[in-house]
Amino acid sequence: MSLTLGELAVRFGCGLHGDPDVRVDSVAALSNAHPGSVTFLANPRHRPRLAGTRASAVVLEASAVAECPVAALVAVNPHATFARIAALLHPRPAAPPGIHPSALVSPEARVDPEAHIGAFVSIGPRTVIGPRAVIGPHCVVEDGVEIAEDVHLVARVTVCHNVKIGARTLVHPGAVIGSDGFGFAREGERWLKVPQVGGVVIGADVEIGANTTIDRGAIGDTVLADGVKLDNHIQIGHNCVIGAHTAMAAHVGVSGSVTIGQRCMLAGKVGVVGHLTICDDVTVTGYTMVSHSIRHPGVYSGGIPAEDARTWRRLVGRFKRLDSLVRRVAAVERATGTRSTVHQGEDDD
Repeated sequence: MSLTLGELAVRFGCGLHGDPDVRVDSVAALSNAHPGSVTFLANPRHRPRLAGTRASAVVLEASAVAECPVAALVAVNPHATFARIAALLHPRPAAPPGIHPSALVSPEARVDPEAHIGAFVSIGPRTVIGPRAVIGPHCVVEDGVEIAEDVHLVARVTVCHNVKIGARTLVHPGAVIGSDGFGFAREGERWLKVPQVGGVVIGADVEIGANTTIDRGAIGDTVLADGVKLDNHIQIGHNCVIGAHTAMAAHVGVSGSVTIGQRCMLAGKVGVVGHLTICDDVTVTGYTMVSHSIRHPGVYSGGIPAEDARTWRRLVGRFKRLDSLVRRVAAVERATGTRSTVHQGEDDD
């Protein structure tokens, strides 16, 4: 698709500095853009690259217009505007409606005639597939599943029984939705499996990354609200509730029965202990272990940044001696009668 800068400015409400008749047909990164492409500047750290760009236009904030050597599309949120332009210039290939001859579809399933059912798909009984949904090759959709309009399961996605997926949700290859939660009861020296009789309810406009797993509820449902975005290789435990427009980066692990509020962001490899609550508008930085509920919005960290090996060994050595130091300080405080309030309520074990 090819559009003029004038058309893009009108469609997305941008200010335009430059020739409105210049045509663009693709998007590119700031440093390797070419004539005919659109790029963007959102991160101030990349501002030095602006002078050398070869793009036909750059989406940026008003404060950077004077430094832009090419046409500028001025937006309050350049990244979001660029995302919309990219979706327009690079639309997802349309899948033709119909059912591939190799697909196995239960006669009890209801598949909308506008839906696309790809090669080697399996669809179970009492399943409903909505208009324009795309069920890609080798997907397995078990019984009692409800898939709304414009959902796209890319390939090899497994949707277990009694799962509901909201409109326009995108699920990438290898994801598993509705597998059993990790539920076991201790009986003597062995574990007794607890049946996982709940389901999974996914809202509209959700994106689920490759090889991410979302467990079904033990009793009641696991819930992902509208607009949740999950990266690849994420684990969501049973009976979790994830609030609207919360985003998680790769390798996040959320234990069972966790409630996470709206508009939260969990960076890579964050771990969340079970049965906790995280309020709205919380950001958790990478490698942090969340071991208690978070009740106030803000940024929380727990991972120790990398150091050179010699410094790291010294820090570990000091950490291992910390308990002994605390005991010695406490003993001195007791002996001198100057025990600080820091130690009050602690056990001197």
